[in-house]
Amino acid sequence: MIDPGRAGARHAERLIGRLLIGITYLAVLLLLVGVALLIGAGVSPLAGGPRLDVGRLVADLLALQPTGFLWLGLLAVIAAPITRVTIAMLAYARDGDWLMVGVSAGILVVIAIAVVSAVVATV
Repeated sequence: MIDPGRAGARHAERLIGRLLIGITYLAVLLLLVGVALLIGAGVSPLAGGPRLDVGRLVADLLALQPTGFLWLGLLAVIAAPITRVTIAMLAYARDGDWLMVGVSAGILVVIAIAVVSAVVATV
């Protein structure tokens, strides 16, 4: 629970809550559109799909390709915890809670290692 005397932390928690809700709704919407486009094209959503190509993401979205919507939805899901921890770390820094800044930074390092490991494993 947050100390009532820490207005910055309370504000950050409210912001984080609204942001996570927004990211979740966006991710679900993108994934639903992607699945609907797959089904509309006669492709099973369980059939697998192409690898992530960030360079084609915008083009796929504009062309209403299911791949673009699915990958963007997945990236939104991945971005949610990263965004949450980053905002919390900034709020802790503003409040001068350096222990929690360190913990938050450690969590971000773990997430970064996981993402880099996943990217390297797929290359």
